[in-house]
Amino acid sequence: MGKRYFGSFMNFKFKRIQSSITAAFLFLVLFTVLIIAAISFRLTYEAVEKNSREYTYQLIEQVNRNIESYITNMENISIMTLFNNDVREYLTRDDLSSEEEAVYAEKIKLLFDSILSTRQDISSIMVLGYNGRVVISNNRNITELNPYIDPTEQTWYKKAKEAGGAAVISSPHVQNILQDNYYRWVVSLSRELVSADGNEKMGIFVVDLNFSIINDMCSKIKLGKRGYVFIVDREGNIVYHPQQQLIYSNVKREMIDEVLNSTENYFITNEGKDSRIYNIMNSLNTGWKIVGVSYIDELVTNKSEIENSHKLWGFICLATAMIISIILSRRISSPIKHLESLMKQVERGNFDIKVDIESANEIGELGRAFNIMITKIKELMKQNMKEQELKRKSELKALQAQINPHFLYNTLDSIVWMAEAKNSEEVVLMTSALAKLFRLSISKGEEIIPVHNEIEHVRSYLIIQEMRYRNKLEFEIDVDPEIYHFKTLKIILQPLVENSIYHGIKNKEGIGKIKIKGKICNDKILLQVIDNGIGMDQEKIKNIFEKSGKSPGRSGVGVKNVNERIKLYFGKDYGLEFQSEPNKGTTVNVWLPIIE
Repeated sequence: MGKRYFGSFMNFKFKRIQSSITAAFLFLVLFTVLIIAAISFRLTYEAVEKNSREYTYQLIEQVNRNIESYITNMENISIMTLFNNDVREYLTRDDLSSEEEAVYAEKIKLLFDSILSTRQDISSIMVLGYNGRVVISNNRNITELNPYIDPTEQTWYKKAKEAGGAAVISSPHVQNILQDNYYRWVVSLSRELVSADGNEKMGIFVVDLNFSIINDMCSKIKLGKRGYVFIVDREGNIVYHPQQQLIYSNVKREMIDEVLNSTENYFITNEGKDSRIYNIMNSLNTGWKIVGVSYIDELVTNKSEIENSHKLWGFICLATAMIISIILSRRISSPIKHLESLMKQVERGNFDIKVDIESANEIGELGRAFNIMITKIKELMKQNMKEQELKRKSELKALQAQINPHFLYNTLDSIVWMAEAKNSEEVVLMTSALAKLFRLSISKGEEIIPVHNEIEHVRSYLIIQEMRYRNKLEFEIDVDPEIYHFKTLKIILQPLVENSIYHGIKNKEGIGKIKIKGKICNDKILLQVIDNGIGMDQEKIKNIFEKSGKSPGRSGVGVKNVNERIKLYFGKDYGLEFQSEPNKGTTVNVWLPIIE
């Protein structure tokens, strides 16, 4: 009887081939995956941790090189100043007449100005003589000291005197000794100017590095989703940290003591899921420590070692399972092949597929999981595209928010000249136009404004430019009142008019004329900026949207960005169109949708 039951059991097993193959397949796959996971996880984790440390160290090493390069350049400037004869004469000779003193000061300032013109990272260069003579050079044309601030009480001044001629690097601070309403965060290199024999002390030299250079450099470095870079000085004071305010308010704690006391170039914290790797680089010139922080729980994700290992062993398991399935049952191998063919389509980029396996076993579950995976991938792709579009909008809004300081300076200078010439009516007119220009630029933070407001904005801009370029510029505005109440993006005409003035009319002999026209054409709004400038050939027209739209002293929102903003907000059917011929002028057509 026992033999009969055993025989029945054996017959039952062999009669249900699908169950036997499924059990063998599951055993083989699970056993293999467990072995692979046990062997490869530790090796992979160690490899990923090592690669992460090396990668982070390379990043902070690059930051360190950049910082030391800035500091070295600043020190070279101080050495050049120390051995400059004009500086020595200016700071040591008491017999200089006022005229001679002015000549020496101008020579020194020209030297500093030439350095500033080639160094965007330098904010200011100053010499403060012990004889009371001062030379100041900066990119804001400030030449006077702040009468309410004593330079000798500044930390960088005191440390420079204590160093006896050696260069001293300060921590980030606000440079407030200049007579200015705008104070920048800077890192100062200061040194006492002494004679060659060291017997005569002449004064203090200081050069300021824009702290925004270091801030921008460090903030762009991404170490996973949560990792970051920070900098501390010798005393443990924070030089840069992306969450500096949280640390100062004790909301967040940083392991600064451990960083200062670490004898290795890295250490790992034991904080559970929030465990971190601190990679440390010492800056020789500044004494600062540049620290890269990575979160351990982010190291294993998206690492090629795990992916390649699992793919290799997965392929071996799949091949073995397929051979067994083909030998024992065509029925089992057929849906697997079908699923394989669909996977290859996904590899080629076809995500509009669906597995139609209706089995209730593991293969059917795999098919349903595959369908869920494809759906999730498509959703993630759409989400990524949307995030990229929002990022692009933010970039364009930031570009739009920039204001041309040179235009404002020149306009204010013109107002001063008119006031000094007692031209009160022209002062009132230009000041009113300038106020209206900025009021319309702000537009209460709204991006979409009535066409009438955009026309008034460009009218104010043209009034100012017409008064600045007397007998050189005329303008006319001919816009159909029917389109005034329709909506448009703000600040799209002013960059085009500016482009016409600086690239079309400024280099033309005789009077330049600009005409603004607007009407409804082919169920669209057509705004035109027409000038009689020097024009362009067809080659320049083809390449016009390849330019960045930025040049020194001009608007940050250029032709290219105006075109991109219009297309981004309203679609590819709208934007800019150029018509031009050399020596005959240029017409820019701005196509917009009709929006009530």
